[in-house]
Parts: sequence; C-alpha cells; structure tokens
Amino acid sequence: MIRTYLDHAATTPLRPQARTALEEGWRLWANPSSPHAEGRAARRALEDARERIRQALGWTGELVFTSGASEAAALALDHAQAGSRLVSAVEHDSILRAATGATVLPVGADGALDPEVLARELAAADDPLVAVQSLNSETGARQDLPAIADHVRAAGGLLLVDASQSAGKYPLPCTPDMVIVSAHKFGGPVGIGALLVADWAMLRPGGGQERGYRPGTENLPGALAMAAALNAAGDAYMSFDPDEVLRPFAAEVRALGGVWLSDRLAAPSGYIHAVAMPELSATAQLMRFDLAGIAVSQGSACSSGSLRISHVLAAIDLPDALAARTIRISLGWNTTREDLDRFCDAWLGLARPAAGRAA
Repeated sequence: MIRTYLDHAATTPLRPQARTALEEGWRLWANPSSPHAEGRAARRALEDARERIRQALGWTGELVFTSGASEAAALALDHAQAGSRLVSAVEHDSILRAATGATVLPVGADGALDPEVLARELAAADDPLVAVQSLNSETGARQDLPAIADHVRAAGGLLLVDASQSAGKYPLPCTPDMVIVSAHKFGGPVGIGALLVADWAMLRPGGGQERGYRPGTENLPGALAMAAALNAAGDAYMSFDPDEVLRPFAAEVRALGGVWLSDRLAAPSGYIHAVAMPELSATAQLMRFDLAGIAVSQGSACSSGSLRISHVLAAIDLPDALAARTIRISLGWNTTREDLDRFCDAWLGLARPAAGRAA
C-alpha cells in the first residue's frame, strides 16, 4: 500500500542532505570541547554549522545548540534575565510547562493575540518576558509578530518567539530577543535544536558547554545535519503551491457542512490546516485514514493521546462538539500534489455519507 504522510508538524522526514551531513559528523567523532587536534577539528565543524544556521535564519545574534524545542523553551523561560512571564493561551505544551505561574494571554476566535489585553498586561508586568508561537502547530494560525514586538519593546520587555513550526518555511518577520528552533520540523534530525539569543546578557549561564549556557557534549552530527537541512530548504519550502489543491477542497468541505478552520483565522498558513467533518469523530477519522494508508493527526503529537479537548481549540472558542470532529493535516518539504489529492478524495469519501446522515 502507498502511504501518504501528512503529519509533518509532528516530525518531517530527514532530508537527503541532512542524512549525508549526519554521516560526516559521525566521522568527526571527537569531543568539540577537547583541546587536541581531533577536538579542534570537531570544534571547527561545529562552529561552521552554527554560522551556516545563523545565516540561513537571518540571525545576527548568538546561537545555543539544544536537544530540541522543549529544552530551548526551558532554557529561555528558566534563565532569561527578566521578571514576569506572559504566554499566549495557544502555546505548545512545552512552553506552558516551562512557564508555570505565567500570565496567560487570550487569543480571539481568529487565533490572533488580543493586542489590547497584551498592552494592559504588559503595563502591569514587572520586567516582562513574552512567549509567543509564530505559527500554531494545531491550527496554522500565524501571529502578527511585528505588532507584538512593538508592544513588548515599548514596555521594556523581552520577546521569545517559538519558531519551531515556521523556521525553514517563513523568514522571521521581526527581530525578537530570543527564538526557539527545532531541526526535525524542517527536515533535520530529531534531537537537535537551538535557542537564538540577541545578546548573551539576556540569559543567566547554566552549564559547561555552549559558552557556559548548556551542559553536555555538543551534538556535532546533529548540528551539521540541521545546517544542511536549512541550506537545502532554500527560498521555497515546497515545490508547488498547496493552496491550488486545497482551495477547491475547502469549498467542498463547506458545501458538505464541514468546517475549514483556516476560514476563521486572521493569518492562516498554507502548511497546517485543521478541518472538522460532519458527524464522524476525529478518533474514528484517524483510524479510517490510517487504514487507507494516510497519516494525519488530532492536534499536537505531544497531547494527541489525551481524551481532553485541545487547549488550542478551546482557546479559539471552538465548540467542544466541533473540536471533537477536527483533525489536522500538515505538509512538508516532500509533500506532493498526489498526496493532497489522495487525502482530499479520502476525506470526501468519508464525509459524504456522514453529511447525508446529518441532513
């Protein structure tokens, strides 16, 4: 059976260039912190990867390698030289876990952070750090980062952007103080990510490696593969415009009484879409799609095993009954038109009988 993979927001396949770079890194087996010739060779390769990643992301500040987005979030939220923590209600679970006790900022039904609430909470906060996801992993909603950055800077605070889902796909539309990046979301390997920091003074040191900001031997193969994946991404993340395929499908979804969630978002992405089917639960849909050879998901992979309604869908006021019928498709660097056509045909094949029963 031909498998169709549409769960790239959870993790995306390794790019061939990243696989080659991994093998190169395994050949440079020495510890980059060792002072001998082998260690110095490994250090040169590590620093070259660091610089290539900075250039690919258009980042002029510093870069701390981490084991992924969750560690980068914890590093930023635990060690930032700031006072009050403010996070949006639709942040990834890793951000919410790392920001225990933070002020939670609501979003509207369109997925956008409420600027009036943000300004009010910033005015009441002491030396604030604001954490905002640039691209939501469940709905595909994009935040207005330049406007948010203006509010945060006016309040004298720091802005932390979780770019796990957008790095390698979209350029940063503003210059935050810190940025979270995860390699396996854009074709790099699992187990490597980074925290970008505009200035070391924004963080308290907490380890022996990475200029004293992280403990543990650096993952040289992962860093090389991460750089290779970003370089391979180039100017276009995908080889075609997915909207050309999904636009007529979205019209059929509406006609059948389903919900194409991107319709209600202030700034939807082309790479992540949530869609609700009439009658059939998301759990039942996932099983039927999987049997048909199609991998989709029900919200974030980190919480998809939970029976509770997604906190993201609750935050945008999606009724529980509708949220329970909502699945997510997320596209990646190797998604094809045929993949999307196969999904659209399968979804409509399930939805039409359900729509008939609902009528």
